[in-house]
Amino acid sequence: MKANRKRPFAGKTVVVTGASAGVGRAAAEAFGREGAKVALIARQAERLEQAKADVLAAGAPAALAITADVSDAPAMEAAADQAENQLGPIDVWVNNAMVSVLSPVKQMRAEEFKRVTEVTYLGVVYGTLAALKRMLPRDEGVIVQVGSALAYRGLPLQAAYSAAKHAIQGFHDSLRAELLHDKSHVRVSMVQLPALNTPQFEWIKSRLPQQPQPVPPIFQPEVAARAILWAAGHDRKEVVVGGSSQLALWLNKLAPALADRYLSKTGYRSQQTDEPKDPARPDNLWRPAPQLYGAHGRFDARAKTASAQLWLTTHRRWLAGLGVLALSGLIAARAKKRLAG
Repeated sequence: MKANRKRPFAGKTVVVTGASAGVGRAAAEAFGREGAKVALIARQAERLEQAKADVLAAGAPAALAITADVSDAPAMEAAADQAENQLGPIDVWVNNAMVSVLSPVKQMRAEEFKRVTEVTYLGVVYGTLAALKRMLPRDEGVIVQVGSALAYRGLPLQAAYSAAKHAIQGFHDSLRAELLHDKSHVRVSMVQLPALNTPQFEWIKSRLPQQPQPVPPIFQPEVAARAILWAAGHDRKEVVVGGSSQLALWLNKLAPALADRYLSKTGYRSQQTDEPKDPARPDNLWRPAPQLYGAHGRFDARAKTASAQLWLTTHRRWLAGLGVLALSGLIAARAKKRLAG
């Protein structure tokens, strides 16, 4: 019992989409280290098997690789059935899969907008529906939506992705209100991520002349994984990761026109390195990139391994308690001084 209290996901069944690389892979490994049984969903079978092996090596008692495209609703239903049949009832479902296109809107094609929407937004909807179908009758379970600061603040050159993340935010708000109305014990949380050092920038479709990069400051995917685990274990509507994400949210709320002008000047340059883009580089918009990528991208030397803002977010009750104690001490000291006087 003592070990289970320290590892709340031990023996639980967790499903992670987009689990073959990047944030999804880091999250799957993190759940595995906590003793969870992990079902990994992605499109690239070889990379998925490699990720499954890493999850088992991390300590998961069982892991299952499911090759599927999240934009296919029946495939998500089948994946959920397979996960429950082989690992047991799903306790946590993490919607993480995404694709994007780096391009000015004027150069985008209609089918590209459709594809990004189908994967990045509708993939979340289909995964959520599959999870709810199984969690609601049991009246328990957690769904974590992997979002972004772009859910609130659109970024130039990423209109399709920003719009999809905005859509997830609206879907999340609606679903959470409905669950509260129904007094359901099924929970949903959304994790808003900053720029991350993942292989996304090796395979994202891009029309920019230089090599794509995440907008600094950059964090390692393990920071995102810690936030996902925390969201799965705590009843919090939203978990914002990184001071840069928090700043983007507040700037957009307080001075959106200023944010537009700032990003018009910095948004193009900040999303590219000084290296010319390899014209033969693959992209994963329509089919998975073939390389055996891991959780990390090429920016290890520039990526932060921790977020002070996330620590403050996940310890705010503890900090509030310290604040109450400090205030009580101050009041007591002043009262003692008055009595002495």
